[in-house]
Amino acid sequence: MAADALAALAVVICAAQLRFGPNSAWTSALGHSLPDPKLAVGAFIATWIGLLWMRGLYRSRSRWTLRGELGEVIGAAVVLLAVTLSALFLFKLPDVSRLLLLVVFPLLVIAAFTLRVALRLTLLYFRRHGRNVRYMLVLGANARAKAFANMVEGHPELGLVVIGHLQAGAADDGIYLGRPLLGPVEDLERVLHSQIVDEVAICLPFAMEDLIEQTAQLCQQEGKVVRIPAAPVERVLSLGRLESIDGLGVYSLANGPDRVIGLLVKRVVDIVASLILMLVLAPVMALLAVLVKLDSSGPALFRQERVGLNGRTFAMIKFRTMCPDAEQQLADLRVHNAINGHAFKLERDPRITRIGRLLRRTSLDELPQLWNVLQGQMSLVGPRPPLPCEVADYDIWHRRRLSMKPGMTGLWQIGARREAEFDHWVETDLEYIDQWSLWLDIKIMLRTVPAVLSGTGR
Repeated sequence: MAADALAALAVVICAAQLRFGPNSAWTSALGHSLPDPKLAVGAFIATWIGLLWMRGLYRSRSRWTLRGELGEVIGAAVVLLAVTLSALFLFKLPDVSRLLLLVVFPLLVIAAFTLRVALRLTLLYFRRHGRNVRYMLVLGANARAKAFANMVEGHPELGLVVIGHLQAGAADDGIYLGRPLLGPVEDLERVLHSQIVDEVAICLPFAMEDLIEQTAQLCQQEGKVVRIPAAPVERVLSLGRLESIDGLGVYSLANGPDRVIGLLVKRVVDIVASLILMLVLAPVMALLAVLVKLDSSGPALFRQERVGLNGRTFAMIKFRTMCPDAEQQLADLRVHNAINGHAFKLERDPRITRIGRLLRRTSLDELPQLWNVLQGQMSLVGPRPPLPCEVADYDIWHRRRLSMKPGMTGLWQIGARREAEFDHWVETDLEYIDQWSLWLDIKIMLRTVPAVLSGTGR
C-alpha cells in the first residue's frame, strides 16, 4: 500500500510537470484548477489505494498470475476514472485538464503493475536460492494431487516446495508422481512429526469426506496451514476462505497466524531492532563474555539445539551460565524437575555458576540470541523455544506452539515464567499465537523491560 501510494504521488507530480512544465508552473496550474490541490491529490490517492484493496490486490495468494493482476489493476483504474470524472462534474471543476488525466491513468496502471512484477522477481530470486521457502505435504497420489503439486511448484515465486505425497490406498490412481511417496494417509501424524511441514494440501477423492475432515482437523491441531483445492465439503470449510491459483479455487484453513503482510513487517522489525540492539549492547556483551570466562573454565557462549518454526532445528546461542559438564549431570538431576510436563527446570540448580545466577536473574544470558533473531531462526517475541527431547514427547495439541517462530520474550516470560505446569506454558503460547498482532508484540516488549529490570527471572 505504501509503495502504491508513493508511486501514485510520483505519477501525479510527473504528469503535472509534463502537462504544465517544471518548477512552479505545475503547482500554479493545479492551484488554479483545484480549490485545495493537496486535499484533492490526497483523496485521489486514497481512493486509488481503496480500489486496489477492494479488487483483492493486497491479499496474499489471492491473485497468482500476472495476467490476473494486470486485469485487476486496469479494472481499478477504470473505476477510479469514473469516480474522478463524476467528482469533477459534481463539484463543478471544469478547469481540470483532461489531458492531464489522459496521462495520469495509464501511468498509474504501469506503476502499480511494475511494482507487482518487481515484487515477484524479488521473491523469485530469493526463493530459487532456498530463502524464505515453505514445505508442503500433499495428501493423495492421484492425477488431481499431481496436477495441483505441479501447479504450485510451477509458481516458484510462492516459495512452496512439495516434499512428497501420502497415498489413500486403493482410492488413488497409483500414477507416476515424480515426487516421493511417503506412505499411506494413516502415516500423516508420523510424517508431520518427522519432517518439516508448513502446509498440507488435501487432494483426496471427494467421496472420502470423513477422511478429509479428520485429516484437516489433525493438521489444524498441529498448527499447519491446510489447502483444499476445489473442495465442496461444507463441514470442513466452515472456517476457511476461498483463494485461487491459476483460476483454480483453493479453500484455505489457517489455525494461527497466516497474515503474510503482518508477519513480513514483524520480520523487518526483528532485523532492524536486532541490528540496533547488537550495536548498542556490544560493549555490554563483551564485558559479560569476559566475566563468564573469568568466573569458570569453558567458553563464554553456549550453543544448544532447539526446535523452531514447524520443526526446524537451530543452534540457540546464550551466555554460558553453567559449569562445563552440566549436560553430563542432567540425567541425575531429572528426578528433581520442578516442572510438571515436557520441560525441565530446577528450583536450585547446582550446575549454575556465580555469574550465571546473575545473568539468569536479569535475563542477560539471552542477549546473544539477537544473532538468532537476525538470522531468522527466532523472533524478538514468540513462544518459548523447546528442546528436541521435549518436542518428542508432545501431545498433538502441544505441537501447534511450533506454528510460529520462537521468541526471546513472550507472554510466557512476562506472565507464566514461574508456572510449574507445562500445559499452562503451552496454553499461554497458544493464546499468543491466536491473538497475535504487531500491537501485541509491542505491548509484550514494553512489559518485558520492567520484568527484566526487576530481576525476577530464573
